[in-house]
Amino acid sequence: MCTVTFIPVNNKIIITSNRDEKHWRLPAVAPSFYAMRTGKILLPKDADAGGTWFAAHENGNAVVFLNGGSIKHEPDPPYKKSRGLVLIDLIDDESPDSNFLHYDLKNIEPFTAIIFEEGQLFECRWDGEKKNHLALNKHQPHIWSSVTLYDDKVIRKRKKWFDEWLKKNPSPSQGDILHFHQFTGDGDKHNDLLMNRDGHVFTVSITSIEISEDVALMQYLDFKSQQALQQEIAFTKATIPR
Repeated sequence: MCTVTFIPVNNKIIITSNRDEKHWRLPAVAPSFYAMRTGKILLPKDADAGGTWFAAHENGNAVVFLNGGSIKHEPDPPYKKSRGLVLIDLIDDESPDSNFLHYDLKNIEPFTAIIFEEGQLFECRWDGEKKNHLALNKHQPHIWSSVTLYDDKVIRKRKKWFDEWLKKNPSPSQGDILHFHQFTGDGDKHNDLLMNRDGHVFTVSITSIEISEDVALMQYLDFKSQQALQQEIAFTKATIPR
């Protein structure tokens, strides 16, 4: 939920997320298929609240969350619903993007949703008071770092790492991107992509999905259980990553 990249390559889209969490959170449930109102959805599940930070729908849409909106906030619980459950609500719809714009987010903790829908890319932020909605260029790579963990200076540094890596790897595979998410940094464990802040907050998993025209491959690296898993979801209609 704290570092996300979006990379278009060779008529495919690859979205990858590092989940940085507190040490007391329960281990997540590995990605599996769930039958929802609008169809089948593939997602890893948060064992504490039952939500998720990353989901792919059989209609070809995908949504990934980061903690925080535009600026760092102070948590003010109790909240109406966990953000992970909000993500499931958003993707269980023909249009997650439109769903975000109409969803009642009052008393929901701030978040950023990256939505890939019908071949389009959207950045949707909720700061606790208002929504910010932005259509992004799907033909360009993007990186996001959670504002709750990383200040502007570190976010810019991570963006520089990403740009420099892309210059050396203009057509990366999903495996290349997973490697980037695991091993990129300058030795500062507090802010490297695979981060660890004295064992209190650290990267617990990496989830990556490679979306092609009629299928998506989700790869999941769980550092708590030392497992590497993958699941494939076939689309009920052709998506358009091109």
